[in-house]
Amino acid sequence: MVNLLDLLDGLAQRIAPPRHRPDQQPYSGRTLRPQRTGGGNVADVIDLILKDHTWFREQFAELDRLRAVEQPDLDAIGAVWSALATKLDLHADAEEEIFYPQLLRLGEEDPQEETLDAIGDHNDIRDGVAAAAQKKVGSDAWWDAVHQAREANDEHMGEEEHEGLADMRLHAPAALIEELGRAWTIYFAQHDGTTTDGVDTSDKDPEQYVAEHSTDRR
Repeated sequence: MVNLLDLLDGLAQRIAPPRHRPDQQPYSGRTLRPQRTGGGNVADVIDLILKDHTWFREQFAELDRLRAVEQPDLDAIGAVWSALATKLDLHADAEEEIFYPQLLRLGEEDPQEETLDAIGDHNDIRDGVAAAAQKKVGSDAWWDAVHQAREANDEHMGEEEHEGLADMRLHAPAALIEELGRAWTIYFAQHDGTTTDGVDTSDKDPEQYVAEHSTDRR
């Protein structure tokens, strides 16, 4: 099994970010899309995160649809939520392992504050997922917990899309963004997307996380 921490440490050493002088603008005004190399489909961590965001919105909308019928199918609701809850936990862990350490290294738009917000949001999402797991599917208490996770996730995705993802797109080397995408793909291949076994789904201390991952800021 590939050790993602070793992989990320190695690629961070290989791909040194170009740092601009104080009198230089970090963005040239050209397209924000990274240059594709090799002619094939290149994994891009920002695209992959956005793809997950779209899927999350679709699955919560599907829960709305299933709930709206006169006699809701609780088995169908439970199946949609089971996959969604698992992916929410995996997505948060993957971001904390792969994306946010590099944002703290390379971000230029207050990456520390962006990361503090993100880890706090992840905690709120995890709390909603954990609360739902303790309730009967379809009960009022269960829907309240699902709503808690949804609200926290909606807030997180909106902030992340406008802040952390944009910050990385503008200031991280395209090659690094692609390498992080490959690490993201490896992560989900290892966990196969159906279980959180072996994944730490406990809440993290945002300040401790930022402190631990800000030591190699360049």
